[in-house]
Amino acid sequence: MFLSFSAAQDRKTFTVGSATAARGQKATGTIEVPAGVDAALSIPVAVVHGAKPGPVLALVAGSHGTEYTSIIALEKMIGMLNPAEISGTVIIVPLINIQSFEQKVPHVNPVDKKSMNRFYPGKMDGTQTDRASYLITKQVVEQCDHLIDLHGGDSDESLRPYSYWTKTGNEKQDQISREMVLAFGLDHIIISADRPKDPQASRYLENTATTRGKPSITAEAGHAGTVETDDLNALINGCLNVMRYLKILPGTALMVEHPVWFEKVATLASEQTGIFYPSVKRGTYVEQGTKVGYVTDYLGNVIFEARAPVAGVVLYICAVPSMTKGATIAKRGSGGEVTWLMIPCSDAHRQDPHAVRPSVEIVDDLRSSHAMLP
Repeated sequence: MFLSFSAAQDRKTFTVGSATAARGQKATGTIEVPAGVDAALSIPVAVVHGAKPGPVLALVAGSHGTEYTSIIALEKMIGMLNPAEISGTVIIVPLINIQSFEQKVPHVNPVDKKSMNRFYPGKMDGTQTDRASYLITKQVVEQCDHLIDLHGGDSDESLRPYSYWTKTGNEKQDQISREMVLAFGLDHIIISADRPKDPQASRYLENTATTRGKPSITAEAGHAGTVETDDLNALINGCLNVMRYLKILPGTALMVEHPVWFEKVATLASEQTGIFYPSVKRGTYVEQGTKVGYVTDYLGNVIFEARAPVAGVVLYICAVPSMTKGATIAKRGSGGEVTWLMIPCSDAHRQDPHAVRPSVEIVDDLRSSHAMLP
């Protein structure tokens, strides 16, 4: 079950930025972001133009330059893919936020202090992030049929792997993206039903593809600036398995058998600036009211206790002692928040993300389902 794929199947060559690949070849180059109110930027890109026609899949990472596992995963993918085995085309952008990577700055582009996954579809008369987002929209998103946006725990985030599935209301598109996220293989999946619907105000990279009718997903693995084998393999194997599902690679795609679908996310920000001490680890199940960490002043006096507002699983927790008051929520945060996933735990709900129930029932079900967590 696939939407019609692009004219790439008829192209003798495929070009993204300065990378032009003939049929059955691989090419590398850059997407050149010209200077404007601030500096120019060269974004690396690879094009694998398969020996046979087929859909176009874009693989993108490095919107946040210290989410190292996702970046390394796509760097390795460039060398792994053989055009002779490919039916279709794979666009690989392993690192967007070059200055974040080189300067070891989490979350934002240090050139303009903007997140490089919050300003899509971009504009050419803005700052570097705006211009880069515009050119990625034009060069990558508009040329692909499907997109996978890879992320992970930034240098200050201790994160357990999970994926996002965006529910648009377009039954055919949603079915394909749902099967893509199951093929990717991470067993914790967040249902995103509140993303912007306007293609001209899409905000996120994956949502930019989704609002343009392209079934796409986001996947996260890696934590606290580390690159560990299990996390790296999860992202690489996930991409390869989605490629099998899309028939870009030969073979049968294996779907995750027991996914846990999440419909609600709650966050907690620090109320004080100081030193943070976590009391739980990523992936931990907590009851409502459980102390998940505390903050001291610089003399060791406890000035804030962080307690779980609901029962659920810690998706990620601040990985460093540095703490500021009113830290930003979700993945834009500079640390200081804890994210919980509300877990729907009946067998039917684990298998069917469409069977969304009221949040109060989900919370009530949590206690009896603790043993069911993967």
